[in-house]
Amino acid sequence: MKRKVRHVVLFVVSIACAIALVMMVISPDSGPPELENYPKPALTVAVTRLESALMPVRIQANGNIMAWQEASVGTEADGLRLAEVMVNVGDVVRRGQVLATFSSDTVVAELAQRRAATAEALASLAEARGNAQRARQLQSSGALSQQQVHQHVTAERAAQARLQASKAVERLQYLRVAQTDVLAPDDGVISARSATVGAVLPAGQELFRLIRDGRLEWRAEVAAADLVKFHPGQLARVIPVNGATIEGRVRRVAPTVDMQTRNGLVYVDLPAGTAARAGMFARGEFDVGAERMATLPQTAVLQHDGFSYVLQVDAQFKVAQAKVTAGRRIGDRIEITAGIDGTAAVIEAGGGFLAEGDLVRVVQARPHPTSNLQSGSLQ
Repeated sequence: MKRKVRHVVLFVVSIACAIALVMMVISPDSGPPELENYPKPALTVAVTRLESALMPVRIQANGNIMAWQEASVGTEADGLRLAEVMVNVGDVVRRGQVLATFSSDTVVAELAQRRAATAEALASLAEARGNAQRARQLQSSGALSQQQVHQHVTAERAAQARLQASKAVERLQYLRVAQTDVLAPDDGVISARSATVGAVLPAGQELFRLIRDGRLEWRAEVAAADLVKFHPGQLARVIPVNGATIEGRVRRVAPTVDMQTRNGLVYVDLPAGTAARAGMFARGEFDVGAERMATLPQTAVLQHDGFSYVLQVDAQFKVAQAKVTAGRRIGDRIEITAGIDGTAAVIEAGGGFLAEGDLVRVVQARPHPTSNLQSGSLQ
């Protein structure tokens, strides 16, 4: 009897095990009811906090690239015909180089005429000098009166004066001949040309404009309140319209401020041989010091409707959105001036895939490179 009962019990246990096995095969993912109802994290994220970093203070500005100094090259010859022009816009010239020539036939003929007049004056002086010498010798003998002697001496002096005047006119004529060649007043680059072969020009007419030494400068417009932060020698990064960055140095700061714009000019010397051209518009920035500021990685700050936001993680690992005030961007860091404190846990990256109230799984964040900035935790 006992043996029969034992067999029945074993049979029942076998049936129960088979039923359980069948249930597991049919529903392999099923589990305890309390685990099935537990919410799953929407995303695994790393969090970060505000960090205090000593970051450079940079002032951005706009302005025009202009010639450092521009020389006007004109004609000193009056009423002469322009015979030849040797240079054009963009040519590099040296001091004393001939840029253009005027027809010299007229002034050369006038020079020959003045030379003849000088020779005539010299002959007249020789004659007057001989007469005066003889008059002085005869003065003691009484052959000539005092008045006659005085007339001969006066004639000698007049002849001497006429000779000096003739020589002065001859030198002036030499200058007129030399002025038929238009020379470069300095080394530089021709920036404009108005000279036309065959034109008869008056004295003072501009023929060329010359950028002295080929030097260019960036004239940055800076707010009046920021002018005190600038001094000669500061580094400036200038970006013309072609996008190539040029490093320059502050040469001087304008002593006045424009009454209309309330901006002042900062003059920045640019190196030679760059793609910059006079007349270009350029933007740029200046390094004017350093400040300690609270920062976050740029990946942690989201932009929406013109405002900046970060996603915080609370004690229940739920996402909460916070509006912040963003400041300057340096490298991969962005300044946060208001909106959160130093204890807030902020999602470092991937916030665009999350919404308010989502549950997240938090992992340890990796350390951030600070691009040679002195940083530390913000208390």
